[in-house]
Amino acid sequence: MTGAGRGIGAAVARLLVDRGAAVCVVDRSMSQLELWGNAPVARVAEDLSAVPSACRVVEAAERELGGVDVLVHAAGVLKRTPFFEVDVENWELHLRTNLRSTFFLAQECARVMRRQGTGGRIVALASDAWWTGGYDGSLAYAASKGGVVTLVRGIARELAPLRITVNAIVPGLVDTEMLRGQLSPVALARQAAAIPWQRPADPSEIARVVEFVVSDAAEYMTGAVFNVSGGLLTY
Repeated sequence: MTGAGRGIGAAVARLLVDRGAAVCVVDRSMSQLELWGNAPVARVAEDLSAVPSACRVVEAAERELGGVDVLVHAAGVLKRTPFFEVDVENWELHLRTNLRSTFFLAQECARVMRRQGTGGRIVALASDAWWTGGYDGSLAYAASKGGVVTLVRGIARELAPLRITVNAIVPGLVDTEMLRGQLSPVALARQAAAIPWQRPADPSEIARVVEFVVSDAAEYMTGAVFNVSGGLLTY
């Protein structure tokens, strides 16, 4: 479970632990992972923007848990920058962290799942920005999340013969520390007002959708893009 230090990733990880799953929580900051306290989870601190990190994360998870059956990839970065101020460093940061990490984590986990021979689940967290193009300086982020959706669709076909499902979750506005730290109250209120449900999602609401997608009930669902946006997106 990547991005497990806070926000959606932490909510998903806690729900899966509560359901009895053996979970390896991954975050770039060990201080964030220490917030898990005495919870029965394996912990790995890695910066997923670096390619070798995918291999190290999956090796650690396999070692600590005895195997890998599910990958939920929620780690990501959003550095809001006006269009004319986006530089190569900003652009590459989003692609490395959000898009490239998705591919190589999925690849490494799929290698383990293939070896185990029992199928598996891969879930990537995308964003409504893949559809809308993003707001308030999130163009590079939106482009990276559009790539995540495309990857999920392609990898799903590649891994279907191995009975590994690959799906994307597309949250809309979610009430997280990251969101509140990046948007002014005025911008946050404006975005919330555009949602038919008239509020952001709570991270726990996204977690419950992930719980379903990794369950046996979702065995026949792969290559899907699950819209969890309170009606903001209507595809």
